[in-house]
Amino acid sequence: MTASPTPHKPRLRWLWRLLALLPWLAIVFGGIYAAARFLPDRPVTYTDPLQHFKYGSTGGERESGFPYWIWQALPQVCAEHLPGPGYASLGMLFEPGRDLPVGVSKRRNLGLDRVFLNCAVCHTSTVRDAADAPPRIVVGMPAHRFDIRAFETFFFNCAAGPKFSREFIVPEIDRLAGKLSPIDRYLVYPVAIALMRERLLMLRGRFDFVFEQPAWGPGRVDTFNSAKVLFNFPMRQLPPQELLGASDFPSIWHQRKRMTRDDGERMELHWDGNNTHTEERNKSAAFGTGTTPPTIDLAAIGRVEDWLLDLAPPAWPYPIDQALAARGAPLYAQYCAACHGASGQDFKGAKVGHVTPIAEIATDRARLDSYTRELAVNQATLYAGYPHRFQHFRKTWGYANMPLDGVWLRAPYLHNGSVPTLRDLLEPASARPATFMRGSDIYDPVRVGFVAEPPPAAPGSPPLFRYDTRVPGNGNQGHEGPAYGTELPAADKDALVEYLKTF
Repeated sequence: MTASPTPHKPRLRWLWRLLALLPWLAIVFGGIYAAARFLPDRPVTYTDPLQHFKYGSTGGERESGFPYWIWQALPQVCAEHLPGPGYASLGMLFEPGRDLPVGVSKRRNLGLDRVFLNCAVCHTSTVRDAADAPPRIVVGMPAHRFDIRAFETFFFNCAAGPKFSREFIVPEIDRLAGKLSPIDRYLVYPVAIALMRERLLMLRGRFDFVFEQPAWGPGRVDTFNSAKVLFNFPMRQLPPQELLGASDFPSIWHQRKRMTRDDGERMELHWDGNNTHTEERNKSAAFGTGTTPPTIDLAAIGRVEDWLLDLAPPAWPYPIDQALAARGAPLYAQYCAACHGASGQDFKGAKVGHVTPIAEIATDRARLDSYTRELAVNQATLYAGYPHRFQHFRKTWGYANMPLDGVWLRAPYLHNGSVPTLRDLLEPASARPATFMRGSDIYDPVRVGFVAEPPPAAPGSPPLFRYDTRVPGNGNQGHEGPAYGTELPAADKDALVEYLKTF
């Protein structure tokens, strides 16, 4: 007689089937979690174009972005590599209620909020009427307090030290962010820290030539030698005269007026006039914000470009001696207008936006020599295969004549920032200050520029930098002689400066 099946055998079969499915269910749900966590690519966006300029993405976070919480933790973990407390000690600007400085954007990418620089970090700064006055943030002016070399050095040195590890950084993130999930604590952030350290050390090795240059100081950057690194130029084999290209951040107002001259020709852009197309100039500048041809956010940059077309500088906020300014107007027309425009609003002039040969302008030639024909050829390969491939970079033999809109906010003067005030610029080089302090935002409304010998920086402020014009690349010569007004009587110089305040 055959025994009937026991009732628990079907249950066992279903149990084994369920157990067999569990790995597949884990894979499916793990895949769903991974896709939801690591695939989104969303920048933080702003409807207000001003806020978008200050905090909107250019796409650089995709390739170069730092995980947000690592960014927040490093000033505490590696405080010994900063000149003072936090990123503010590097000259970065914080607005009330903001957790990131002006010029730093955020994007959700690869499972983390990632941050990096945008255009505003180099083109926004502050002005104070006195040492005890509150600072006013001005967008579009040169970031004359931001020390980009100190910014880079902080991350390089931190990555090279023993504290750039999960043992130090993860607990600090846990303290700042609240309790991390197990997957973040034991997987995501340890991997992110290791990858970030590896990349920073790679960049530190490639940019090591910078540490042999004289200090740039705040408000200056060696743009095109950095570009050579990205093109794999053999930096230590280049002629010495190519390796000193530090120059001031420029202002970026009135871009529409800078597109074309009154005669229909395009203005020559950058300090040496090496490009005549603002679109290429802007995409080139975006590489400084960490973008590459595949990662650049063209729509986001396009919003900034459109907004900058008609962005104007703020008017001079101090009293003007109208009679003295009226006396200076014909002097400006005689000595300055042909090269710099009829006024701060009218850019008409025979030489405006054209390059003046170095033999004529005679200013320090280091920035000019740093940009070479070989670099221009390499830049033409960028965006190869894209409709916006670079076509207009070229080598020139002098410096471009700039319009003077908002000139009062563009101190120090000359391309390398070697002359502290407009009044000093009207003196021959031998009478200009040989050294002065950079990095103060206290304004001098008499001489027109930032105070050249300000009081010591307040605690928590970025340190001041003693600029020495005798250092190679820092020369304050040129833009002098009868054609430039440096031989005028002192009273005429004062009148000319008073008129320039109206710009």
